[in-house]
Amino acid sequence: MDAGFIGSVMTVLSFLVFVAIVWWAFHKGNKQKFEDAAHLPFREDADEARKPD
Repeated sequence: MDAGFIGSVMTVLSFLVFVAIVWWAFHKGNKQKFEDAAHLPFREDADEARKPD
């Protein structure tokens, strides 16, 4: 095995990992989890505003 073959294998593996991450990020099943995470800072601010001093 030479450096060219190893470099090619690493390129293909990196591309496959990239495709898997993109698929995971845009998968419909994750939309609700991402929406909940996006609204988390606002919920914490609202909870603090409701606390009596």
